[in-house]
Amino acid sequence: MFEQISEKFEDIFHRLSGQARISEENVSDAVREVRRALLEGDVNYKVARQFTEEVQKKAIGKDVVKSLNPGQVFVKIVYDELVQLLGGTTSELELSQDIPTVVMIAGLQGSGKTTFAAKLANHLKSKGRYPLLVACDVHRPAAIDQLETLGQQIGVPVFLERGATAVDIASKSIDYARKNARDIAIIDTAGRLHVDEEMMAEAESVRSSVKPHQILFVVDSMTGQDAVNTAQEFNKRLDFNGVVLTKLDGDARGGAALSIRSVVQKPIKFVSLGEKLDQLEIFHPDRMASRILGMGDVVTLVEKVQEQVDEKKAEKLEQRLRRNEFTLEDFRDQLKQIKKMGPLQDVLSMIPGVSSAMRNATIDDKALVRIEAIINSMTISERDKPHIIDGRRRKRIAAGSGTSVQEINRLLKQFAEMQKMFKTLSKGKLGRAAALANMRFR
Repeated sequence: MFEQISEKFEDIFHRLSGQARISEENVSDAVREVRRALLEGDVNYKVARQFTEEVQKKAIGKDVVKSLNPGQVFVKIVYDELVQLLGGTTSELELSQDIPTVVMIAGLQGSGKTTFAAKLANHLKSKGRYPLLVACDVHRPAAIDQLETLGQQIGVPVFLERGATAVDIASKSIDYARKNARDIAIIDTAGRLHVDEEMMAEAESVRSSVKPHQILFVVDSMTGQDAVNTAQEFNKRLDFNGVVLTKLDGDARGGAALSIRSVVQKPIKFVSLGEKLDQLEIFHPDRMASRILGMGDVVTLVEKVQEQVDEKKAEKLEQRLRRNEFTLEDFRDQLKQIKKMGPLQDVLSMIPGVSSAMRNATIDDKALVRIEAIINSMTISERDKPHIIDGRRRKRIAAGSGTSVQEINRLLKQFAEMQKMFKTLSKGKLGRAAALANMRFR
């Protein structure tokens, strides 16, 4: 996400850092380039103009002009303004003391409303809540079936009533939630391919009927400025509480994300990445600004690790590493945990400095799948003692995993090198490395 804007910003900062001192002239040049980068990144022109005016105003201040490190100063100014543009502070979903808290999901057809409703239910369930999904999209073919299937996948009940109106379904779902100890009702409403009166009238009727505590507007970030225009229309009619950006991983520009909050003055609450039901992030303006500027996002990375790592397994693995007993079975378990964290390119982009270094690199997530397939095609003894894998065994493993003997050779060579590294670490250095690996933000 934001690759285009990030690349432009990095180039601007690099050129400015080569200046001996910051001045009104080089600031003006840099600000002009920033405005161009934002516009090319599909940011609303009014938002881009206001943003660059604020940056220029602060960058030519007396204290800044005296600075001997113009590049760093300008980056800090742009970062601070980006954080404010994106909302300033994190705005999480507000839950009511009433039971159930009613959350209404609105947006155009194809924006990802139904998938987001399931992701939100899964997220809330992981926090110890008891959500209920409500199927109120009675117009789109198979919409109810889709929500029912997603509910089964995450173990969350779905309230539906085929043939009934959206208003009737929404109203009855509240009583159902109370009787079945469901503390949050997530109402998935219908959308259209474009804003029309029938859709908006139905959404308003549902809102009047159930009086939701939160209305979330779901928008496909890949639609660019159309997303901003749609957000304005929905906000006029529904006065929603927050925005959800979907498909942000498929948009290299990201201009909609930088524009919507400023245009409608409503916070971005969630970012939906990918199709998996656990790929949902709470939106943090400061972390997103850091990622846009190529500074990484270590806090989110650590949170992802904490969510996926089993601490008991981690302790056992550390003991095995100390005894130099790391096997291909252990390696496969680690790969599974990495895969759960999301697309590898997204994970690596959270590490400071890696984003720009791998700008033109292609990260193949399927490589992890192939490695796992290779290890799965081995016997237990082969995983435990890879040195016994001769030519005949390699051919069998390649045939069983659908790969080539060359790939088997490459994996075994890399694993042997990894074992040598762990052997070195186990001789006194592992404690320090393990301590770094197990760092926690408290």
